[in-house]
Amino acid sequence: MIRLGLKSEPYWLDLLPGVRIKVRPFGTALFFAAQSAMVRVDTEGETASEVIDALRGVAFIKALARLSILEWEGVADAKGEPAPVSPDAVDALMEIWQAAAAFERIYARPISEIETEKNG
Repeated sequence: MIRLGLKSEPYWLDLLPGVRIKVRPFGTALFFAAQSAMVRVDTEGETASEVIDALRGVAFIKALARLSILEWEGVADAKGEPAPVSPDAVDALMEIWQAAAAFERIYARPISEIETEKNG
């Protein structure tokens, strides 16, 4: 069974202790835009399929984060000042594996579970 009623307005998520992000609702357009970044990732020179899969997964999460994060609290620049949300800053946040894993778990995974529900 697929449950309808996905969020239609931006909302806040607790990403890590002391870090909150305000995100766009995750829908089809965001998914396919992030997926296209995953397909375009440069994997030249890589031969291990696990490494290629990991590079594509990171590209997907970073693209999804850049597209979806509107605001945040608790993210500082190198000087300790509040960091503005920008593509480079979002990528830097997603380079912290705990942040990327939490983002995938609380933002992206609930949508992917819909796929599991409809095929289950």
